Amino acid sequence: MQGVSDYMSGLGQAVAGFLGPDILALVLGLVLVLLFIQVNAMFLVWAERKVAAHIQLRIGPKEVGPFGLLQTIVDGVKLVAKELITPQPVSWLLFVLGPVLVFAPVMVPFVVLPFGPNLQVRDLNVGLLLIFSLGGLNVLAILLGGWASNNKYALLGAIRSVAQNVAYEIPLLLSAMSVVILAGTFSMQGIVEAQEGVWFIFYQPVAGLLYLIGAIAETNRAPFDIPEAESELVAGFHTEYSGMRFALFFLAEYTNMFIVASVATTLFFGGWRGPVADGPWWFLLKVYLLIFGVMWVRWTYPRLRFDQLMNFAWKYMIPIALVNLLLTGLVMKLVGAA
Repeated sequence: MQGVSDYMSGLGQAVAGFLGPDILALVLGLVLVLLFIQVNAMFLVWAERKVAAHIQLRIGPKEVGPFGLLQTIVDGVKLVAKELITPQPVSWLLFVLGPVLVFAPVMVPFVVLPFGPNLQVRDLNVGLLLIFSLGGLNVLAILLGGWASNNKYALLGAIRSVAQNVAYEIPLLLSAMSVVILAGTFSMQGIVEAQEGVWFIFYQPVAGLLYLIGAIAETNRAPFDIPEAESELVAGFHTEYSGMRFALFFLAEYTNMFIVASVATTLFFGGWRGPVADGPWWFLLKVYLLIFGVMWVRWTYPRLRFDQLMNFAWKYMIPIALVNLLLTGLVMKLVGAA
């Protein structure tokens, strides 16, 4: 055993020497992020089934493993085993790139998410901008997959997704800017540190509410799940996808739920700060409570019509977010002058 231990230690030192400490840290971080994304997605799928079952007075998964905990693993194995069907005629390269591009950007925000005071990969001074800039790639990937599918239902779902995300991205950004004005920084860690004593949700309740509504719309969750409305679009932009290609769309959706809830926790709910003993447990508790709220909304309210959804964003959310941002800037200017 001692020989095996010495061999593994020497192998680790050799790998670290070959790759360099920075590249080795990047590789290890990427592996941990991928592992977390998969475990998180499996847990959230199981949790959503349980939440839906309790809200709608159903049983939910309970046969496969204790409390149905293994049901998601079985579903994952099923998706891996399914054949990857490519319908004809489609733009093959774009069709394959769609699910890859929709999943790739969800890993980068984990670099700047502040899980704890000393638990962050990198504290970039433009961390919040990095997260929002990558969010736009998700929309382009959905449009790419829907257009390349050569299917009118997939194309309609993709076009709906672009229109919806463009509309709701604006109040989302304006709400976040209100917090940036208060904190005076785009750094995610800096925003958390600025909330010592009082969380920003108490200073910016309107911005917090607008952000949460916009986040639900950005992740295509009911009542804003117009891009994949099965009642009129079969399954929307991912109608033609099967197996692991479909699973990547699914995985990206649940990971995006975690990311938008993490950003909301950082911006409005104090991040890793808690009543006692600050730490990552407070961050994760707040994130999963927000995700529970998103699930609650999904299984409580019916889907909006597309015209209702667009009117709500352009006629109500954007003007309110603009007024809130202007008032925030005015108050901060007056306070600074005083």
